[in-house]
Amino acid sequence: MNKRLIPSIKSLECFEAAARHLSFTRAAEELHLTQSAVSKQVAQLEDMLRNQLFERIRRRLQLTPAGALYLTEVNKILNQMDMSSRYILSYGGATEVLRVAVPPTFGARWLIPNLKGFGEAHPNIHLDIHNQLEPLEILHAKADVAFYFGKGIWPGSTCLKLFEEEIVPVCAPEILQGKLIHSAQDLTKLELLQCTSRPESWHEWFLAQGLHSLNSYHGPRFDTFYMCIRAAQAGCGIALIPKFMVMDELQEGKLVIPWQFALPSHGAHYIAFLENTAKVPKIALFVDWIQQKVAESR
Repeated sequence: MNKRLIPSIKSLECFEAAARHLSFTRAAEELHLTQSAVSKQVAQLEDMLRNQLFERIRRRLQLTPAGALYLTEVNKILNQMDMSSRYILSYGGATEVLRVAVPPTFGARWLIPNLKGFGEAHPNIHLDIHNQLEPLEILHAKADVAFYFGKGIWPGSTCLKLFEEEIVPVCAPEILQGKLIHSAQDLTKLELLQCTSRPESWHEWFLAQGLHSLNSYHGPRFDTFYMCIRAAQAGCGIALIPKFMVMDELQEGKLVIPWQFALPSHGAHYIAFLENTAKVPKIALFVDWIQQKVAESR
C-alpha cells in the first residue's frame, strides 16, 4: 500500500499564513515563529509536493499557479478542522448529537415549528439539522434520521408515514385584480411557476379536472417550494404548493387561492432511519416526538 501524502498541520498553517500575507515575516509574527522556521516549513512542503508554491517578483512574494490552487485546498482542510473542533467543543460529555436531514421547505414550514419544547424535554439531545432533498444521508451515515416525501420505501431503512398532503394554486392577491377566473383553464393565461422536485404537478392538476394545457411545463423553475412561495408572493405568477406549507400566508392574506381545487399528491411525508437503529434512545425519542406532533395536528 502506498504511503499517504499527508503534510504536517504546522506546514499547512505556515503556507496559509504566508499566502494570506504574501510575507514570511508577517506570517512568522502571526504564528509566533521565526521567519526562518516559516520558510523552512514551506520549503519542506514544496519538496513533498514537487511544486514551487511561491516566487519572488520584483522583490515581492507571489503565489505560483500551483500555490494558488493548493491554497484553495488548504483553506478547506484548515476550515474543516476548525469547524470539527468547535463542533465537539460545543457539546458536553453527556450530550448526544442527533443529525437530522430534512427538505428545505418542509423543515422551515413544518419541522421547526414542531420542535418547540423538544430541547427542554430532552436536554441531553442536541439537534444538528441540515437541508437534504432525499434521505440518502442516512445510508451514507451522515444523518441519523431523515424526512422525505415519497412512497415510503427506502432500502435498508424503516420509513414511518407522517401525513399526506394536497396541493393548491396560490398567488398574490394583486395578480387577480381585473381578471375573472371562471375555470381552472383561465389560470393558463397567467405565469405558472414550476418546482423542480415536482415537474408534473401542473400537468396532473389540470388533468385531474379533465383539462389539458400546453403551458403545464412552461414558466420559471425553482429548486424548492420555499422559492416558489416567495415568487408567488412577489407577484411572479401562480404556484402549486402543498396547502400546509402556505397556511400562514393564506390566513394573513398575503396569498390567495385563485381556483378552489385541491389535488391529493401521489405520496406522503415520511421519517426514515436505518433498520438497526430503531432502538437507539436518541432516535426513538425523536421519532416519538414527531409522531406525537403529527397526532396533535390531526
